[in-house]
Amino acid sequence: MDYLAFVLVLPFVLASIHVLASGLRGCKSCSPRLPPGPKPFPIIGNILELVGNQPHLALSKLSKTYGPLMTLKLGSITSIVISSPDLAKEALQKHDQVFSSRTIPDSNRALNHHKFSMGWLPTSARWRSLRKVSVTQIFAPQRLDSTQSIRRKKVQELLDHVKENCNSGQAVDIGRAAFTTILNTISDTFFSTESAQYCSNASQELRDLIVGITEEAGRPNIADYFPALRFVDPQGARRRMTIYNRNFFRILDGIINERLQLRASSKGSKASSDVLDSLLDLTEEDNSELSCDDIKHLLLDLYVAAIDTTSSTVEWAMAELLHNPEKMAKARKELEEVFGKDGVVQESDISKSPYLQAVVKETFRLHPPAPFLVPHKAEIDVEMCGFTVPNNAQILVNVWAMGRDSSIWPNPDLFLPESFKRDPVGLGGEGKRVSSAGSIATGSSSLNSEIPAELPDLSSPRRVLGAGGAVWVRRALEGLRRGPTRRREH
Repeated sequence: MDYLAFVLVLPFVLASIHVLASGLRGCKSCSPRLPPGPKPFPIIGNILELVGNQPHLALSKLSKTYGPLMTLKLGSITSIVISSPDLAKEALQKHDQVFSSRTIPDSNRALNHHKFSMGWLPTSARWRSLRKVSVTQIFAPQRLDSTQSIRRKKVQELLDHVKENCNSGQAVDIGRAAFTTILNTISDTFFSTESAQYCSNASQELRDLIVGITEEAGRPNIADYFPALRFVDPQGARRRMTIYNRNFFRILDGIINERLQLRASSKGSKASSDVLDSLLDLTEEDNSELSCDDIKHLLLDLYVAAIDTTSSTVEWAMAELLHNPEKMAKARKELEEVFGKDGVVQESDISKSPYLQAVVKETFRLHPPAPFLVPHKAEIDVEMCGFTVPNNAQILVNVWAMGRDSSIWPNPDLFLPESFKRDPVGLGGEGKRVSSAGSIATGSSSLNSEIPAELPDLSSPRRVLGAGGAVWVRRALEGLRRGPTRRREH
């Protein structure tokens, strides 16, 4: 690749200068006692351990040798990998304050997004202000209740799309259909408008931008391992992300300006109850700390965080059910018993379907949307298990490894929703206060009701045929142990 020259030449010079300077400043006896890990190569460190598209799997294997608390040198970045629930709890609860900062990928510095983003800001007054806005204006119980009809409508549109294609014998890409459903749900909730259609390439710009942003964010970038290379952007990652973000903000500017003109018109309309109006109301308050730039970066975070993650999980859930017909039959039987054969699943009724909840939880266990979570950063030296997690170290919590740990889960590689049937923990709230996991359950259950009860062998054909139609799930036929096709799992 074109950036290999940078790996072999420029990093060598910079790293050599850094090592020489470090050696002059201190002595080896002063070095902290780091957790064990593979011996790093000069300059590149342990980067070769992550070669391939499944770094979570590679680090899971290494943890079996070096333990659940492990040190890796990724270029010039010291990384601490946590692979056990007990250590994860200690890091994220006991040491939550000192590990609350983030290591920021260089692509997320495009248009200074990291200075506005609630996902990348340190725990400061600005971060708390944005979090308060999110909690009170977007995720408040009354907001979720008031927008339930939107979610119900979008799920019904998804089912109508599936039925239409089945009746005409056309294949359905479940991942793409779920992506479109979530995109339109969020757009309708935020702006009272749709952004994409199931069977048309028109008005797909916002959809394409979200896909581009998630793909760019998931692509390995040499500048993240050698921060000295950020100013040259050797792979062009920040440049491409700048284009994506600028185009995304251009669309938002159009929507916001149109809404502002409507609000300033002779009608003086502020009657809309969508999220955008609520956020604009906040910007007009005296001494408001929220600006239009804050709104745009916040919406970018919400779109990216919600859409690809949720659609990917729905796709994985359906793929697992298609590969496990007996689990599919159990889920269908429960749905028919609770809702009737032609009943419509409502969010408030999810609690009546324990097996459906178990399916979603098992999908999260086997296929976590973010196998390393969002990387954390140590603000000071911290002692864990007799070792030192050094200041500025990157903290990676390998939840994928925890979900495949045979000491915790019998038969960890098998899809076994029954493991969760007695789990008292819900899917993100009680009654109507349902999180995205509840929406996943609603969407998966509704799609499940449209899948034919009798399915053929899935070992070779790319289409699951039946009932005069076809349903295509990419992951069902590409090997369930591989990572997602659109984005890396970390």
